[in-house]
Amino acid sequence: MKDNAVPEEALTVKKSISKPNWLKTDIPKGKNYFEIKQRLRSKSLVTVCEEAKCPNIGECWQQKTATFMVLGDTCTRACKFCHIKTGNPQGFLDKGEPLKVAQSCLEMNLKYAVITMVDRDDLDDGGAEHLCQVVKTIHKYSKTTKVEILSGDFTGQEKDILKVVNSGLIVFAHNIETVKRLSPRVRDARAQYQKSLDVLKLAKKLSKSKIYTKSAIMLGLGETRQELIEALTDLRRYEVDFITIGQYMRPTKKHLSVKKWIHPDEFKELSQIAKELGFLSVASGPLVRSSYKAYDYFMKKGSQL
Repeated sequence: MKDNAVPEEALTVKKSISKPNWLKTDIPKGKNYFEIKQRLRSKSLVTVCEEAKCPNIGECWQQKTATFMVLGDTCTRACKFCHIKTGNPQGFLDKGEPLKVAQSCLEMNLKYAVITMVDRDDLDDGGAEHLCQVVKTIHKYSKTTKVEILSGDFTGQEKDILKVVNSGLIVFAHNIETVKRLSPRVRDARAQYQKSLDVLKLAKKLSKSKIYTKSAIMLGLGETRQELIEALTDLRRYEVDFITIGQYMRPTKKHLSVKKWIHPDEFKELSQIAKELGFLSVASGPLVRSSYKAYDYFMKKGSQL
């Protein structure tokens, strides 16, 4: 090779992996979709459906279901897979948010509400009291609505987890997101794999009434099949009841790249493995997300609550 020649490997352009057909979804539309969008805007409410660019937004909103995101739209953490903006809200809280969420649940006649949150490390309790007020206010105005919380870790503080799990919820969800090896690369440094397992176990231990715990794993970030099975085994060892398994999809070029598109058949195989490990409810598929058809999957195994 000549001295001024460019190495062959430098000429190779790294191409992104094309999205397979099974991940393509229709553009959101329909009367219910636009009614919900208008109602949420009128109350200045945020949904994770929009903030996280969920591929199921059209399907869920058309069926008049939505996952509310509380404590604002700015997260104090910066996980490398997440599209929600990061920053420091400097202690700001919308005191009217619990009532606005509750009124929306009542107007939409929800049987089942999923409430998720941004991490709020700027607050002394991580937002636990505010989250608790959201749940209690929903029950005050919409007494038959069951509530699932997709929670942060509250830095593992027992007093804050205690407050949340005894607010009246029936499912406490907290996501490990990925396998143990990849967790430091995928998640914010404060969101640790073992801490998440401990939070899930504490939630059930501290609850004064019967609740279910739930978690989620994304595929396609470079994990191996054995690592996935180990993660599922860890979750069961920490008494987690429900699991969702879905395909990671890169929200922007600033986020982690997709290493592999997982075929639907593999999701079916993982679903069977999870059931054999003892999970009471398993949602596994390319487009599955944490709150995907949460009411349907709860009713399959948790409707006695």
